[in-house]
Amino acid sequence: MFDAEKVKDQCVVWIRRFFEENGINCNAVVGISGGKDSSVTAALCVEALGKERVIGVLMPCGEQKDIDMAYLLVRHLGIKHYEINIKAAVDGILGELHGFEPSVQSRTNLPARIRMATLYAVSQSMNGRVANTCNLSEDWVGYSTRYGDAAGDFSPLCNLTVTEVKKIGKVLGLPETLTNKVPIDGLSGKTDEENLGFTYDELDRYIRTGKIEDQEKKAKIDWLHEKNLFKLKLMPGFSYTEE
Repeated sequence: MFDAEKVKDQCVVWIRRFFEENGINCNAVVGISGGKDSSVTAALCVEALGKERVIGVLMPCGEQKDIDMAYLLVRHLGIKHYEINIKAAVDGILGELHGFEPSVQSRTNLPARIRMATLYAVSQSMNGRVANTCNLSEDWVGYSTRYGDAAGDFSPLCNLTVTEVKKIGKVLGLPETLTNKVPIDGLSGKTDEENLGFTYDELDRYIRTGKIEDQEKKAKIDWLHEKNLFKLKLMPGFSYTEE
């Protein structure tokens, strides 16, 4: 049985220890989308460090229809926050890609990588450490952008499923509109589950118990997991030895 209160407390202690060892007076810098992952990550950091040491960064790409959810979160937590629109940066890079047509994948992942560069610009200017907000469910099937939202300095949620993150959000006292918000990828405009082809409930149950009724979905999850394992590993490097 998952004890959300106990795991929340353990995670808070882990965050404090990380900062004691990797930046005793540093701030936690969190990209705020208005979804459950960034909301729970920010709330955990507030409990661990105090709201004066947590900085939220809102990064719409042009108009973000649900940006009110991001503002709901930063106001609920009472944290310092900045809105930095990345559209000009995205358009600027795409406009300089001459001689070839950027692929759909390139266009889809570019904003995520620019957002991470933005978070590090804020972090290095404000004595910060960047929080990674990915969860285990997304990482399991590669539902993240390498060197985009998959990057960061510390990762509170990487070993917690979507179902577990929601439960922690509840014990943290976050508004239900944030923890139960239908997750969208923020890139293509589709929901996560539309893109994946299965629900997080199905995925989380399979991760934790190995059980899933639909064999087609099982095969797809297994295929995605195997295909995207490289994202969770350190970059391979050539080892030179003198003969």
